[in-house]
Amino acid sequence: MGFWDEKRFVVTGGAGFVGSHLVEQMRALGAPAAHIFVPRSAEYDLTQVGAIRRMLDDAQPDIVIHLAALAGGIGVNRARPAEFFYHNLMMGVQLLHESWAAGVAKFVGVGTICSYPKYTPVPFREEDLWNGYPEETNAPYGLAKKMLLVQSQAYRQQYGFNAIHLLPVNLYGPRDKFDLATSHVIPALIRKCLEAQARGASEIVAWGTGRATREFLYVEDLARGVLLATERYDGAEPVNLGAGMEISIKDLAELIAKVTGFTGRIVWDTSKPDGQPRRMLDVTRARELFGFEARTDFEEGLRRTVAWYREQALARE
Repeated sequence: MGFWDEKRFVVTGGAGFVGSHLVEQMRALGAPAAHIFVPRSAEYDLTQVGAIRRMLDDAQPDIVIHLAALAGGIGVNRARPAEFFYHNLMMGVQLLHESWAAGVAKFVGVGTICSYPKYTPVPFREEDLWNGYPEETNAPYGLAKKMLLVQSQAYRQQYGFNAIHLLPVNLYGPRDKFDLATSHVIPALIRKCLEAQARGASEIVAWGTGRATREFLYVEDLARGVLLATERYDGAEPVNLGAGMEISIKDLAELIAKVTGFTGRIVWDTSKPDGQPRRMLDVTRARELFGFEARTDFEEGLRRTVAWYREQALARE
């Protein structure tokens, strides 16, 4: 309790998908609501150094947890690569620097699996992070987030600044984005299956060949991992946060069809890209350094996500 109830926190992105779960868990650990500052983009544009300085002055944090990101699936990464590079780079670089300059005690940078090389051997080990170029469709995003790791290590080396860097795998769960233009694969497939059911459609269309593989981490597990690292980890090396599982997109689509009750055909649009061929993390370092292991069964996590989205859809009717 002493760690969480005595400190002041800034959580960028704290009202978003991951951030809302993380703030809830912080409250459960004993952090008073008045000690958790969640900057909103309407008031603080974190690509602007003046807004960052004003935010830090307003919040007076001991710890900054940087979750805010411009992110999305393959389609939106291909359509807006310049925005994804600029916004993520400028937010991260300036926020870390200004946090150090303001005397913040700890900076928790949350990066992305998209920083890994396209052909990283499975399971992805943190030592492989620099052994190649990221998958092209999300390289601008992955590289912008990767610079936060470089910066955190440089500031630790020169200034002794306690900045850490975490590498979460693909996420899913309640409160995710279900907009088909920007969403990731799980919410997109859930929405397609449910809407096809509602229309009485006999098929849905999925991107790619279905042969690519992915690993998925339930959002509540990710939030717990970030908070364990915030409390317990003080080191220069990046740390993977994942579930240590791998599933093909084809098998994923069939599982989502089962969970949603969709019995129609899944048609694969092979004119669309698969993205990175395989993804699965080695999660040994997180377990050894701060005791993190994923807890949520994948199918159970999907059922919770589907139930949440159904509730939202009913609420809109």
